[in-house]
Amino acid sequence: MNTMEHAEKLLSLVEEGTSPFHVAAGVERQLAEAGFQKLSMGQDWSLENAGRYYLVHNGSSLIAFTIGKHFMYGDALRIAAAHTDFPGLRVKPGPEIEKDGYRQLNVEVYGGAILNTWLDRPLSAAGRVALRSDDIFHPEIRYVDFQKPFLTIPNLAIHINKEVNKGVELNRQKDLLPVLGLGGGKKEEGGEFFLEYLAKQLRVEKEDILDYELGLYNTDTGDFLGMSEEFISSPRLDNLTSVQAVTTALIEGERAQGINLAAFFDHEEIGSRTKQGAGSMLLSSVVERILLSFGRGREKFLETFAESMLLSVDVGHALHPNYADKNDPTNKDVLGKGICIKEASAQSYATDSEAVAILQQICDTEKIPYQKFVNRSDGTSGSTLGSIASSFFPVKTVDVGVPLLAMHSSRELMGTADQESLVRAVRAFYSL
Repeated sequence: MNTMEHAEKLLSLVEEGTSPFHVAAGVERQLAEAGFQKLSMGQDWSLENAGRYYLVHNGSSLIAFTIGKHFMYGDALRIAAAHTDFPGLRVKPGPEIEKDGYRQLNVEVYGGAILNTWLDRPLSAAGRVALRSDDIFHPEIRYVDFQKPFLTIPNLAIHINKEVNKGVELNRQKDLLPVLGLGGGKKEEGGEFFLEYLAKQLRVEKEDILDYELGLYNTDTGDFLGMSEEFISSPRLDNLTSVQAVTTALIEGERAQGINLAAFFDHEEIGSRTKQGAGSMLLSSVVERILLSFGRGREKFLETFAESMLLSVDVGHALHPNYADKNDPTNKDVLGKGICIKEASAQSYATDSEAVAILQQICDTEKIPYQKFVNRSDGTSGSTLGSIASSFFPVKTVDVGVPLLAMHSSRELMGTADQESLVRAVRAFYSL
């Protein structure tokens, strides 16, 4: 694929991946089309050399791996990890609010969203719903995506809020309630207009809806910007750039020895410390089960840490031309100039010189452009799942990703060429 084909593939996943569940489903679709076999944590595994496998965990996390045709004792694992979630707004239980002639939805903020970028946007909702079933311990699970805008959060006019251009702090409970209709709810039915709307979308009775995990998303499509289409402007670039790059690289990577593994975790934006996050035992449990399938016990599992390596693949901060003073004076990432290797002595980025040296040599060998990012000494700029995952799976780890502007906005900006660079870097990691 060329640069534009990689970019188009990314935007296809952005359009499909409107919730972490839909992101995982999009990855699963690509893996199935590439001949990967689905596994379950609740079943025995019969793995074979040259096999290609994946499993979905709790709907929103996924682990996939390929086994080399000459895989033998002592061969290392190459692991690349990304996350399926993104900042936004999540729908609360019993969310209906009806007042002053409007119908609104009670929502809460998920992750570190730039709140004012969610105002005046066309918004929809997607996620999963749990329905009543005959088996109490196995509710029926349905994914839902309304696939059309039906909500918005209107700004207050400047005539009423005359200081708006001096900066306004938004109250998360009061100012972020989206409008989705005009009044006239059926009070005798509890005014459950959203639940009724959801039930209609699912074609079920609203009494059968027990719970849901639904997030709002910006329905804007991704666009190419710039005089030579050198930019991509789109929702959810953090972190679907990494998800798509790792997926493509795993499918295309070729290594006769060892195991290539891709881990897509949920809940990175809220700390990763959940049953489907990078702070769980999911990764180590899957790796141990792979080795057990080949007759290798706990000791052999622990021995794999010695030569294995993890790429924590997540977006980085690009230099903003209007705020160049926010960057480190000697380490500056620019859009379109290649992937960024992220380093922090505080280990908010899980990086050490040995791991960085390996990645640099991979990039040099394949002629892949790269840059380095370090925070200003008087500030911080977030963290990734790398340091968390590597504390549970202690292998050489490096943080890498595409540089981004407007990170955590409802619409972000990246360099078009950087997606291809990231795919090539991860694919080389899986192949050399």
